[in-house]
Amino acid sequence: MSPKPRVFVVGVGMTRFKKPDQRVGLDYPEMGGEAVSKALQDASGLAYDSIEQACVGYVYGDSTCGQRALYQLGMTGIPIYNVNNNCATGSTALILAKQLIESGNNDCVLALGFEKMQPGSLKPEFTDRTHPLDKHVEMMSETAGLDISPITAQMFGNAGLEHMQKYGTKPEHFAKIALKNHENSLNNPNSQFSHKTTLNSPYSPLKHGGYTLDEIQNSPKVFGPLTKLQCCPTSNGAAAAILTSEQFVLANNLTKSAVEILGIEMSTDLPSTFSEGSFIKMVGYDMTRNAAERLYRKTHTKPSDVDVVELHDCFSVNELLSYEALGLCAEGKAKDLIDAGLNKYGGKHVVNPSGGLIGKGHPLGATGLAQCAELCWQLRGVAGGRQVVDAKLALQHNMGLGGAAVVALYRLYRPNFSKPISKL
Repeated sequence: MSPKPRVFVVGVGMTRFKKPDQRVGLDYPEMGGEAVSKALQDASGLAYDSIEQACVGYVYGDSTCGQRALYQLGMTGIPIYNVNNNCATGSTALILAKQLIESGNNDCVLALGFEKMQPGSLKPEFTDRTHPLDKHVEMMSETAGLDISPITAQMFGNAGLEHMQKYGTKPEHFAKIALKNHENSLNNPNSQFSHKTTLNSPYSPLKHGGYTLDEIQNSPKVFGPLTKLQCCPTSNGAAAAILTSEQFVLANNLTKSAVEILGIEMSTDLPSTFSEGSFIKMVGYDMTRNAAERLYRKTHTKPSDVDVVELHDCFSVNELLSYEALGLCAEGKAKDLIDAGLNKYGGKHVVNPSGGLIGKGHPLGATGLAQCAELCWQLRGVAGGRQVVDAKLALQHNMGLGGAAVVALYRLYRPNFSKPISKL
């Protein structure tokens, strides 16, 4: 079997993520248009009519919002595919765009993700049909019972309690993750909680430039070890990436800024999600591990090669679990990685320099593509105050319950390069 064609990200763009407000704020066409315009400009001013197809992701919206978001940029007649895969929607649009390039049908494809959300915790949109997480809720109800807390917080909170019981993890380990991500977000101008944020809240990081560990642990209790400041906020925002073939990169003199998607893998749920009575497995541990193991094998890399990670920290619990599922540490050893500071600047892997979902925000359809944008900026060395020194290999992890986990590796463009990363 001949190797697949190489695929590159040549332009990325995103809006600033903002707290949903029913009274003011941009609608999704304006947010999507801003993200795509920035991505085109980032790609050395590429014209919109260079885009041959587009994959557009969102969770909350009608069926052809992708068309409405892109028509303002040009009525070029291109195929536009609307994608919904829960919190993994943005990276699902990305993997589909990559496959279109790999197929040989296109040389330049757009991936766009956006979300306009309602304030507060997520709620079911439909009450007259089976909810896609009904099996998750049924298992949780039978195993641990239910209370009035937000359902997803109960799921991840129970997973955190299970990890504490099995491995001796403490509540402060989860809180340290949130502390790191809130600190990182202060250096991100696109973050919902950056230095420019203004919030009428006692939990605003602006009152002293950041939180303390005590403030995170003593913020309002949500469920299990989770407190309010360990949960990602709902957000509005958009992000975009322009993917091309190597031929397109060379023809348009984009080699200096092009970032190769070295590999990208998706896994959905496995039997262990429900069969083992484990909340850790129920919230996606095995599908993350399955995708990551395939990715490392196909790219001839190993977790220790990775310098910078954008990881799906919908809750601090999930970041801790994902350290182990992604192979950044052994199973049960995430607490040791955290205590040693190996997940921070100066450590082995800088995780969520953007602030992650907890600090940056989580507009569902945009998150995966915002992760892609951050990692491209990190590899190019243009991430400003949050730059990871000498970042060469970047790992992305985007996950949605229901379920899908997408894991990807990125590196800067290199011509005719075939040696495994681990041999560098």
